[in-house]
Amino acid sequence: MFCFYNGIYFSVKVWVIWVSLFLNYGFAGKMKIVEEPNTFGLNNPFLAQGSRLQPRVTPSPVSGPAHLHRLAGKCFTLTESTYKYEFCPFHNITQHEQSFRWNAYSGILGIWQEWEIANNSFTGMWMREGDACGTRNRETKVILVCSSSSKLAQVSEPSTCVYSLTFETPLVCHPHSLLVYPTLSEKLQTEWDEAEQAQYEGLITEQGYNNLLRDIFEDAGLLKSQKVKVKPPEVVANSDTQNSLQKCTEDLQKLREESERLRALLTQHNIPFESQPNEAKDPVSPTVKDQHLRGDIGIIEPQ
Repeated sequence: MFCFYNGIYFSVKVWVIWVSLFLNYGFAGKMKIVEEPNTFGLNNPFLAQGSRLQPRVTPSPVSGPAHLHRLAGKCFTLTESTYKYEFCPFHNITQHEQSFRWNAYSGILGIWQEWEIANNSFTGMWMREGDACGTRNRETKVILVCSSSSKLAQVSEPSTCVYSLTFETPLVCHPHSLLVYPTLSEKLQTEWDEAEQAQYEGLITEQGYNNLLRDIFEDAGLLKSQKVKVKPPEVVANSDTQNSLQKCTEDLQKLREESERLRALLTQHNIPFESQPNEAKDPVSPTVKDQHLRGDIGIIEPQ
């Protein structure tokens, strides 16, 4: 009888173990996988600082049409095939491979740099200085398209390491929403008007006109400056200047005292000395000196 109950207990135990294994592994493929947070890489607070994406440069300041500034601080995502893209206007674009591979790709496709401008209109946003891609860095052009809602609509790669992103938003539906001239200050608008007039009158070439426009857009912060900035020499601190001046004054006083001592010593021993430097044997009149300074030596008549 004991053996009978012992056998039943053993059978039940085996059955429980088998059921547990079946539930853990048999239905594992049907278990719901919790998706990653909508915010990745640069903005993901759940990742350790060392694991986050490291940008190469800092984004440029927010610029362009004022009504688009409200997009700053927001992010929009799109999943295509096995990749998830995240676009944060005026900040960055990132790409994340939706895979269980241990080395799934996650990187930066570009960081906000400048606008693309043509014919007095903003035609795109350039995100540059992304992760390395061979001998260059990844970059992305963002095209703004009118739509009833703001969303990331499409991402493609027209050429190696250069991406094209379509962002739809109702903020660009007005026909004047992407004009450049209204976004400029009154001073820069005046400069543009003057450049336009100079080109119309033939005073400058088309290339010169385009160069002036670029300078205006750079001053407005719409384009990255290409001018070479020369660092001015550092001004010595006032205290250092005062200390140097005081030292020079003290040194001059010592030299004067030493000179007087030597003069007295020479006089004491009846040693002649010249108090004034020798004058030139043939003095030149001030008028002739002035002529020499201007570079015309002329002919000096004997007197």
